[in-house]
Amino acid sequence: MITLGVTTWSEHPALINGEERPVKLNEYAAHFPVVEVDNPFYGIPQTKTVQQWMRQVPDSFQFILKANQLMTKHDMRSNLAADDDERKKVFSDYRKMIQPLLATNQLKTILFQFPPYFERSNENIRYLMEIRQLMGPKTPIAVEFRNPSWTEVSLRQSMDDYLKRLGITFVIADEPHNVNNGVEFLPLVSTNKLAFLRLHGRNAQGWFNQDKNWRSQRTLYNYSKEELQAFAKTVQELNQQVEEVCVIFNNNSGRDAAPNALQLQELLHVSFNDLAPMQLDLF
Repeated sequence: MITLGVTTWSEHPALINGEERPVKLNEYAAHFPVVEVDNPFYGIPQTKTVQQWMRQVPDSFQFILKANQLMTKHDMRSNLAADDDERKKVFSDYRKMIQPLLATNQLKTILFQFPPYFERSNENIRYLMEIRQLMGPKTPIAVEFRNPSWTEVSLRQSMDDYLKRLGITFVIADEPHNVNNGVEFLPLVSTNKLAFLRLHGRNAQGWFNQDKNWRSQRTLYNYSKEELQAFAKTVQELNQQVEEVCVIFNNNSGRDAAPNALQLQELLHVSFNDLAPMQLDLF
């Protein structure tokens, strides 16, 4: 099975004929069967908020939720770094928040996108095991590394074996990278259930130049037809190895994510059943 989607649902005018207004979740769900939500990274939503999301989509629709920033140790280089008890409390609150999605099989995975300074070390390897223990054995988890130490050629196999033992999906990221920053596109499969691609674009200048415009420029990229054809080939190959290949486009600084996702969908000749009716307007 192949599924496609984008990050967030509100910022994709291509899905509503170019109208300049926020896209509603039910409008988004008329085009794609999955969405990645980054809200939990900044603050864990209330359960009633999650239930409101669920009421706007078909029963088959699934959510990818980003782990909270304390869960991915984005606080470690600040003066306000959490202690162990604070971090465990966040994990506990997060587990409660996802229960409605787990009950209906609408949680595709929790995305742990680690900061660039989260390098491969014994401490951080142990932390992956702690994540699995804190989230429980059946919660789907995916990890995205942004430090190249995790994907060094000589260490890839051991990293892959470790993730397999923990039942954690390795995120296949497409992003600008160099020797010291970012990771190369590595179509590695660590679970038989899910291969997960996150496509950030290839705007190296915007990605590495962290000036005042960085957040609005880093994913400014429109994939070419040739690049999308290469992704289609990779997706088809991965689809022979796992139950599902999920592709999420995050190249949206120029609102290119949804058009690129629709283009890849066409190249792959896939369609999705049970999408939300276009006329549905619950909120």
